[in-house]
Amino acid sequence: MTTKIFLTEQEMPRQWYNLAADLPTPLLPPLGPDGKPISPDMLSAVFPGNLIEQEVSSQRWIDIPEEVLELLCLWRPSPLYRARRLEAALKTPARIYYKNEGVSPAGSHKPNTAVAQAWYNKQFGIKRLSTETGAGQWGSALAFACSLLGLECKVFMVRISYEQKPYRRLMMEAWGGTCVASPSPETQAGRDILARYPDTPGSLGIAISEAIEAAVTDPTGKTRYSLGSVLNHVMLHQTIIGLEAKKQLEKAGEKKVDAVIACAGGGSNFAGISFPFVLDKIHGADIQIIPVEPASCPTMTRAPFVYDHGDTARMTPLLPMHSLGHAFVPAPIHAGGLRYHGMSPLVSQGIVEGLITPRAYQQLRCYEAGVLWARTEGFIPAPETCHAIAATIDVANQAREEAKERVILMNWSGHGLLDLTGYQKFLAGELQDHALPEEELARNLRLLEALPRADARKTGRW
Repeated sequence: MTTKIFLTEQEMPRQWYNLAADLPTPLLPPLGPDGKPISPDMLSAVFPGNLIEQEVSSQRWIDIPEEVLELLCLWRPSPLYRARRLEAALKTPARIYYKNEGVSPAGSHKPNTAVAQAWYNKQFGIKRLSTETGAGQWGSALAFACSLLGLECKVFMVRISYEQKPYRRLMMEAWGGTCVASPSPETQAGRDILARYPDTPGSLGIAISEAIEAAVTDPTGKTRYSLGSVLNHVMLHQTIIGLEAKKQLEKAGEKKVDAVIACAGGGSNFAGISFPFVLDKIHGADIQIIPVEPASCPTMTRAPFVYDHGDTARMTPLLPMHSLGHAFVPAPIHAGGLRYHGMSPLVSQGIVEGLITPRAYQQLRCYEAGVLWARTEGFIPAPETCHAIAATIDVANQAREEAKERVILMNWSGHGLLDLTGYQKFLAGELQDHALPEEELARNLRLLEALPRADARKTGRW
């Protein structure tokens, strides 16, 4: 009986997969303030040229540099597990597999792109990176990557998570990074928000504004911004997860996958596990591909497909994506990494096309799933990962009700060992669910009425 399926370092994928090459309906372009498509050079103050090339690429396979592969080998290939104990607890005929991304030094999937982005920036002559972080997973991953490559790192951490998760900040500092609570008095964007909402819990949209401002106002020109999700090149770097999983499932003797599941805030870990399987679905495979989000921040399940800014201060280009509105501030749930108003344009187009079918769950349901997981599989999942577990349990239970064998693949995006305050409150009965009122959603969406319209173009095949 095999529980873990491994790959050797020699079997690790040597290329990333770019879904933009195969989407049945191409992505709409990002737009500038004038409503016209931006050119790559308009991003040069924010990103290095080599990452801009990846961002706009329509090439299907992009080589992973040998130096990046050497760094990834510190923890990759990550193991694929069979969740046999959870299967037994659920009495399901489904076979549940999960990719354990918690084995990275930072404890999540985030270093897959952090290491790549730091390396490309260093190749371009950049000396320091600025970024945002929600739960602290991305900030700690980028601090780790910068420490490997000798870069400075500045992280603006969403205030509610800064207060809830102090050990994430300490991880960043241990790796040489600097972390401040956002909104902060260090940037004009932060000062403006604090003047209007001094008690705000913060949001990823606000933190992104601060991080971009910190990059573009550096008089030396040696700082660039690094984003942990949403953008095409970030999705690209994460596909190593799904490409490894394909090889491991083949080793396990599985010929078909019925469902691929991951949580989604901006889309990176979901894209990482799912995009190689979206390619199979485009070519005729019958696969459920399910991103899971919080019901209190229902970007994919309740928000429209629109053009919107990726940040609160409207410093980013207009992106075609599902969005709750750039001014939206989510409820202070413990899954801080899922508190984002927008969604990756690639994921959004997959939803529009019908290739991807999102779900939303309340946090109490997710913590229940996380506790069941911990008491069967042993590993304590991050609050974000609990969303994927909740959906996996539902799909497995459906297989039991229908008496059907199904193969389920889930991305276990990170451990929850630094998120135990949330578990403490859940076990003490102190957590509550948060509904997003329709009037609050409508109020935030009214801010988008003056922006260009994004047509939801699709082929109608799915």
